[in-house]
Amino acid sequence: MSTYTSGNDRSAYPADISPSKSNGSISYNPTPHLIPEGDNAVALEVTGSTATDKLIIIMVGLPATGKTYIAKRICRYITFFHDIPAQIFNSSNYRRKLFGVMPANFFDHSNAEGLAQRTTACNAALDDLVDYMKKDGVRVSVYDATCSTRERRDHVLKKLVDENLHCNKMFVESICEEEEFLEENIRELKLSTPDYHNIDPDDAAKDFNERREQYKAVYEPLDDRDGSYLTVFNYCKFMVNKVRGYLPLKVVHFIMNLHTLPRTFYLSRHGQSEYNDLAKIGGDSGLTKAGLEYARRLANFCKDEISVKTVIDPDTDKEVKKEIPARLWTSTMQRTKETAQFIDHSPLDNLWDNGEKREWLQFRPRARRNLDEIYAGICDGLSYKEIEEQFPDEFARRQKDKLSYRYPRGESYMDVILRLEPLAHELERIREPILIIAHQGIHRILYAYFMGLDRAQAPYISIPLNTVIQLTPHAYGCHEKRISLIQKSELKCSDDGQDEPVTNVSMSESFSKDNVSSLNMSSP
Repeated sequence: MSTYTSGNDRSAYPADISPSKSNGSISYNPTPHLIPEGDNAVALEVTGSTATDKLIIIMVGLPATGKTYIAKRICRYITFFHDIPAQIFNSSNYRRKLFGVMPANFFDHSNAEGLAQRTTACNAALDDLVDYMKKDGVRVSVYDATCSTRERRDHVLKKLVDENLHCNKMFVESICEEEEFLEENIRELKLSTPDYHNIDPDDAAKDFNERREQYKAVYEPLDDRDGSYLTVFNYCKFMVNKVRGYLPLKVVHFIMNLHTLPRTFYLSRHGQSEYNDLAKIGGDSGLTKAGLEYARRLANFCKDEISVKTVIDPDTDKEVKKEIPARLWTSTMQRTKETAQFIDHSPLDNLWDNGEKREWLQFRPRARRNLDEIYAGICDGLSYKEIEEQFPDEFARRQKDKLSYRYPRGESYMDVILRLEPLAHELERIREPILIIAHQGIHRILYAYFMGLDRAQAPYISIPLNTVIQLTPHAYGCHEKRISLIQKSELKCSDDGQDEPVTNVSMSESFSKDNVSSLNMSSP
């Protein structure tokens, strides 16, 4: 019979494993629980290690239905938020590499030579996909092609089966018949695809429409015979068939938030806070006078730039600005709410795409805890110099691995990536321009995600005060524009606690288009 003994009774332990005491507390731990990722490692869920099976996604759909866009967004999402390696194998890229740019009649299904060459390109892409999926640690690949006939889809599946790949396979079909989506997709293709580089836009549009008709003539939509699949109808209706498993369902849920219409995100840090002025991190301080001035200028920018769209007046045939619905998110911290305080919230009558007409409140404030700054734990309210002096070991750990480092009793960038994942879904879904007033750490992650950067780069991205970063995602990347609302000539060089300038501006000045400086950039 076993007998319970108190943990404080040293006689309960054999002599060779009796716990020792240090400063009155038990410290003996000969076989500690070691985490492979090291000190302050993140939870498994953050790195995506809970996904169990490999997944091959096979795109299906006519040209200009957004297949490549969907494929790119899937891989970006899975890689960035779940740390799961993913790669796209685009059949058109292989076709161009092997046979060059081809005219529309090359895609005629009765063109035997063209069909044979397209099959060769298909096989080349699949060969590389198979080699990729056989690598250790690889989890997701996407075969990006039209796969417009059952014969071609059967060919793809047979090749994967013959290679004895033990992977989940799922078709993702995009059917797009709405003129608004088609026009935008074709415009993006004419501007971005290598097939129409340096080609007259009208000639490109004509050739592309002919190519699309060639595929449309033989197109066979997915049905039960194709097994596991998701069909997307005009980015608003979805059919899910026999999809099972953690990772496939994650992908399905993400795709349901996608659309290809143009939209713009505006990222802004809060105005200069009292803690910025004192070079302290974290806290929940309010704005300084300079911070309030930025808030006023940001409100004017919202009214003049974010909530308006340039359209052609049908009566005068001239460009005019039309007010459009716009969104506003802030964190729950005082400094972001104060930065939003001067933004106008006038109602706007708006006709929605479902035919419903209802009132919209412009820039309705929505405070999101997900957008709160990285919590610095026991270092909250200290300057970096004070952290180095009081907690030198912690300071050194953060310098060594800024991405995974977690403040004692606080958070890491990896933790914040996890809590920003739901907001990434929302940002993919919304169609209205949105202003997000948040913090340096938060915007570094959002910026890295949409600009296609590795998340290890996120902690080092420059997100300065007094600047609006405009991001416009598109099928092949994301355009960037930086707008400084307070100029360098107005700045007093100092440290805001986060390696950013401290402002000292004239309170009588206000934002105008004359003092907007911008930088245009685009991701690869």
